[in-house]
Amino acid sequence: MAMKTNSADGRTRSSIQIFVVVGLCCFFYILGAWQRSGFGKGDGIAMEITKGGADCNIVPNLNFETHHAGEAGSVIESESKLKVFEPCRPRFTDHTPCQEQKRAMTFPRENMIYRERHCPPEHGKLHCLIPAPKGYVTPFPWPKSRDYVPFANAPYKSLTVEKAIQNWIQYEGNVFRFPGGGTQFPQGADKYIDQLASVIPIHNGTVRTALDTGCGVASWGAYLLSRNVIAMSFAPRDSHEAQVQFALERGVPAVIGVLGTIKLPYPSRAFDMAHCSRCLIPWGANDGIYLMEVDRVLRPGGYWVLSGPPINWKNSYKAWQRPKEELQEEQRKIEETAKLLCWEKKYEKGEIAIWRKRLNADSCRGRQDDSRATFCKSVEADDIWYEKMEACITPYPVVSSPDEVAGGELKAFPERLYSVPPRISSGSVPGVSVETYQEDNSKWKKHVKAYKKINKLIDSGRYRNIMDMNAGLGSFAAALESPKLWVMNVVPTIAEKNTLGVIYERGLIGIYHDWCEAFSTYPRTYDLIHAHGILSLYKDKCNVEDILLEMDRILRPEGAVIFRDEVDVLIKVKKIVAGMRWDTKMVDHEDGPLVPEKILVVVKQYWVAGGNSTSTQ
Repeated sequence: MAMKTNSADGRTRSSIQIFVVVGLCCFFYILGAWQRSGFGKGDGIAMEITKGGADCNIVPNLNFETHHAGEAGSVIESESKLKVFEPCRPRFTDHTPCQEQKRAMTFPRENMIYRERHCPPEHGKLHCLIPAPKGYVTPFPWPKSRDYVPFANAPYKSLTVEKAIQNWIQYEGNVFRFPGGGTQFPQGADKYIDQLASVIPIHNGTVRTALDTGCGVASWGAYLLSRNVIAMSFAPRDSHEAQVQFALERGVPAVIGVLGTIKLPYPSRAFDMAHCSRCLIPWGANDGIYLMEVDRVLRPGGYWVLSGPPINWKNSYKAWQRPKEELQEEQRKIEETAKLLCWEKKYEKGEIAIWRKRLNADSCRGRQDDSRATFCKSVEADDIWYEKMEACITPYPVVSSPDEVAGGELKAFPERLYSVPPRISSGSVPGVSVETYQEDNSKWKKHVKAYKKINKLIDSGRYRNIMDMNAGLGSFAAALESPKLWVMNVVPTIAEKNTLGVIYERGLIGIYHDWCEAFSTYPRTYDLIHAHGILSLYKDKCNVEDILLEMDRILRPEGAVIFRDEVDVLIKVKKIVAGMRWDTKMVDHEDGPLVPEKILVVVKQYWVAGGNSTSTQ
């Protein structure tokens, strides 16, 4: 219903709206100027903003007043009492609810079951705010963060001792330094990647998405970024304390994960390249089930790199301190499974071997008659959430000619970003046509343009690690695409449409997740979270407080959240987060105050463990 005002009231209201909008612009300007950095002072980004002055010009139709039923003023007084969430005890500083060590040790060690996700029951969840450690500072801006991490943010020195000769990590004063080395590339990731690039087309955009299994501190993924290749890295939370935490502090995409008994949380045909550098995964075990899972997520024509044992076992078995018979058998099983998968071995030199997956099933006619070749019967290869891995081969999509790429050929990146993904052009995503895909891109370009006017820091490099909690077709991430940042595109397991495969076909990365549970990451690993319709999606599915507390856990101090949802939902959110040490501002939709969808902008306050207020949990 349209609001009625006389002209004087209208002018007054417009003046207030413009004043408040300008206020939020300056609010983010001041936030940038005071942002804590790796040395506890205003960082270089903020200083540049300060030098330039605050440009607070914002289009008049973006304002902070809401004009619909369900506004804050209509909340019943008896329901408006503020619930304050207390800080958790300091021992929970690095709490990862679904990979909690004590709970993990109650599960079998066989096949790494104990390192898989084991989330707490409802009564075991913490209902308090995870504190940052004393001395916590904002990570260095990229690309400096690739090489340096403030010690206070992840104060664990064990890797500096365990991996000292392998050049993983060094402790220098109040920072960790990452020289770019690894167990298989002590001379640096760049030289190692150059060797891979002599076989794999890394340089021209053909290879864009990569999977790094058992990634360590993710130096391989960190150095691929300069070549416009983005890697999804994972490693378990194990004796190598904080390796994934270090990766994310460096500004490199990573999650806590393991190849155990459950399928990886990625769609089929997602990655152009998969990689294992001495990742300790027993590739030859369990009838080749781990290689079969890699095959599922590897695109036709994609590459698999194995670096380290058992490759070149004849010359290295003594250095590895393993019986040569054991290594020989391990390599035999790997070669046998690769042949069954119809992978072509392209390269073996030193301790590096590279295989390539065939383009389609027509290239593998021989295996149809192989009694050992069991094909997966699952109708949906992307139905993976908590599903057990199977020792079977994921079938290729059908092709009409021997040279056709099964599932569709992709453009080189960056053209891939806005080309129509094959899953859409083929009609594989019900309800999503080429036209709706293009409309979605236009819509999110418009939304992101509005976000950048609200928060001037989005383009500054201040926000490196960004998450989209309900990513849809990945158009938010596409509109943001920049070497200054990366986006973790999350497709909820209860989403109406399974679109994660589309996101990967655009040259972006992402993961499946159920937001009724904790995400597979450490606390304080994201600078900016985008939550479009996520709370409406999970209405009546689980407790909204649990979702908001999880967002607080993974958000860095002074990080930001952008909620986009119906006004009634955001009013409730605003009330809850008022007790979570979050500062909030409500903004109208960019098309004006009569649109019921609103934007709630949030900044998490800076605070650390050891204050006077502590919860009993």
